[in-house]
Amino acid sequence: MNIDNIEAFVHVIHFNSFNKAADALFLSQPSVTARIQSLERELDAKLFERMGKQFTLTEKGKLFLPYAQQILQSYKKGKQQIKYQKTMQELRIGCTVSVSNYILPIIVPSLKQHYPDLRFKLVTAPSETVVKLVQDKDIDIGLVRNITHPLLDSFLFYEDEIGLYANAEHPFATKTDVSMEDVRQEPLVFFECGSIDWMRLHRMFETLDRPPVIDYEVDNQETAKKLVQAGMGIGFLPKLCVREEVKSGLLVPVPVKSLGIQTLRTNLIALKGEQPGLTRLLLELSKKI
Repeated sequence: MNIDNIEAFVHVIHFNSFNKAADALFLSQPSVTARIQSLERELDAKLFERMGKQFTLTEKGKLFLPYAQQILQSYKKGKQQIKYQKTMQELRIGCTVSVSNYILPIIVPSLKQHYPDLRFKLVTAPSETVVKLVQDKDIDIGLVRNITHPLLDSFLFYEDEIGLYANAEHPFATKTDVSMEDVRQEPLVFFECGSIDWMRLHRMFETLDRPPVIDYEVDNQETAKKLVQAGMGIGFLPKLCVREEVKSGLLVPVPVKSLGIQTLRTNLIALKGEQPGLTRLLLELSKKI
């Protein structure tokens, strides 16, 4: 099916005029008419009822219209994406430290496969700074904690489950379940990133008669993880950051049934209406994490 014929059909309806459609398409009016007639032959259906210079859509024309609009929109998006892939030379990504350490090393190789000639510029900063960089067009996309902004498109990119972890030699390492009261009595390494996700964990401690003993409060996952690994205490950490240590047996997940499911959410942000193709690709790649 000829896309030019579909474009002529949609333009005639949009402008409610063959002449205006011709002007918009930089064609003569007879050329637009010829394209409509060609489309009618392709569909084996009459699309317009003509009465002199006046016309109306037939029932079959009304039936075909939404499909024609969808075909035209898909074609334009595909064309834009091909153009974008050809012209994009550098991708500027801003992200938090945890994303830089644990997520980007997973998705960047796949991005490189899709854009082999692309250069990458990575900026690590707090979520608020990344938001500002996206707004100012200093970076193309951001990967930040769960955040919303009226000028930005924001999509849930990855949800990382928060769990309790202990050194392999810790008594909790062989337990099948521990209570929050048990946790309260142990030295605690607390990774604090200041997000709403961690506030939920704080509220769980507030239900205890006495607060836990937080021996180490740090704002860096790597530091918290290494302190737990060194046996300095137990700690609540995102699953992704301890994946390799658990696999190698250096850290052990401690089941706390009363904890429920707590997660740390990462959102993908971009200026509204921009980077649609790249956003779709990244959201698809996030499933591989």
